[in-house]
Amino acid sequence: MRKLLAALLLASTPAMAQQAAPPVAAPTTRPKLIVAIAVDQLSADLFAQYRNRYTRGFARLLEGQVFPSGYQSHAATETCPGHSTILTGFRPDKTGIIANQWVDQRVGREDKTVYCAEDPSVAGSTSRAYTVSPVHLKVPTLGELMKRADPRSRVVSVAGKDRAAVMMGGHRTDEIWWWDGKTYSSYAGRAVPPVVQRTRDAVAALVAAPQPALPLPGWCRSTDRPVRVGDQVLGQGRHARPAGDTALFRASPAADAAVLALAAGLVQEMRLGRGPAPDLLAIGLSATDYIGHRFGTGGTEMCIQQDQLDQALGGFFDELDALGVDYQVVLTADHGAHDMTERVNQRAISDAHRLLPDTDARVVGEAVGKAVGFAGRVLFGEEGDIWLNVALTPAQRTRALAETVRRARALPQVAAVFTQAELAAAPAPSGPPETWSLLQRARASFDPERSGDIVLLLGARVTPIARPGPGYVETHGSPWDYDRRVPIVFWRKGAPGFEQPLSVETIDIAPTLAAELGVAMPGVDGRCLDLDPGERDSCR
Repeated sequence: MRKLLAALLLASTPAMAQQAAPPVAAPTTRPKLIVAIAVDQLSADLFAQYRNRYTRGFARLLEGQVFPSGYQSHAATETCPGHSTILTGFRPDKTGIIANQWVDQRVGREDKTVYCAEDPSVAGSTSRAYTVSPVHLKVPTLGELMKRADPRSRVVSVAGKDRAAVMMGGHRTDEIWWWDGKTYSSYAGRAVPPVVQRTRDAVAALVAAPQPALPLPGWCRSTDRPVRVGDQVLGQGRHARPAGDTALFRASPAADAAVLALAAGLVQEMRLGRGPAPDLLAIGLSATDYIGHRFGTGGTEMCIQQDQLDQALGGFFDELDALGVDYQVVLTADHGAHDMTERVNQRAISDAHRLLPDTDARVVGEAVGKAVGFAGRVLFGEEGDIWLNVALTPAQRTRALAETVRRARALPQVAAVFTQAELAAAPAPSGPPETWSLLQRARASFDPERSGDIVLLLGARVTPIARPGPGYVETHGSPWDYDRRVPIVFWRKGAPGFEQPLSVETIDIAPTLAAELGVAMPGVDGRCLDLDPGERDSCR
């Protein structure tokens, strides 16, 4: 055996030496097009689960600069806050996007809930029937800074959700389009380019026809197991869809493919990346999130989605290659998630639970109201934030705050409760995000103008869906790492690749891209990541 091993080693040495190649030099020119892709709910865990199965788009990106342990480091791991960090370089405490929605008792309408991407001053609007707007985003995006540096730069944003398109596009988009549940929409008064109308027509025809079950890749067979969730049995779906079902369309691979087709069409029609100044294309792919909420992350539904998304990304990159555009890609996610409780329980984790009814803010509020002698509604709750009714007297407010904190901290599924005063006094977090305390994580998404009087954080592995139903069995939004960790991957043709397993943050993306473009981005929370594995520093 020793002689055989020695012979094999000696025989392989010359061949290995011949295969050795000199290090690849990084490009020295500026990219002409930035392509920033956010895959909604693509957790670092999901990415790790499927990365050895990717063969097309993701496989190409894995040849680039890979940061598998990126962080949406704040506690409010929701769609709107997450997207607001990607191209601004700021955490939600600075972007002002503390949640998907919050309560503002000062707004001049009966509905006091405010959606993160709406203009609540529009007459007749509500948090559900709203006018899409970037008015709540407090900071500029990379695209806006590119336009300041050279007004000839163009910014285009397309997504499966309005809040994804708005938060990555910012305040000065040349084109912005999102799926509104029925078709692709934009701000009022915007002209509809021919490529958008063609996409609308093609998708309308697609949705109008029934969708047969998609093929199941052989490597997905291990996920093909039924799981009972309430009155449903999930885990074996293949995205079959009856004619006209827009809800199932958005929770299918076809939704992401349509957004990528629209993005490619706008690149062609607007000649993005071929003008005198660099352009930016932001793409929000939302189907992974809708599929996760509707079916969980561990069944055939998600496995097929990962395969189909990989193929769609590959086709999109092929289209860009054919145009001869020098483009720089970054792909990340707005947040992570873990699988639905029932399947997690089946797979060796018995301490995952759904929310108990007594943890609901309305239940706590009723008890607090009786304790302080207030007949009306004492508490308003949204996404872990709790606001005290402004109609309370100062004495009632003091008592209500103390009583709410006391009762909330006594709940068995609550990990931490912080008041506005405690969060305001906490210093801005720093250091590796995985080492942060719960207070620091909550501080990173705390805005004193918008956050609740109390911020409540649920314990690990508690899913805040007490009664799962059709379309909603799994979610995110916690301060725990399964919701915070996301992949961050950069790729550019000719750029040498590497993998860095240590943690970075999504707020590092914008200053990194700004350095690639030579655009100044001072004062942000994030830092530039050196994408050159050699002696050259791409941040200088």
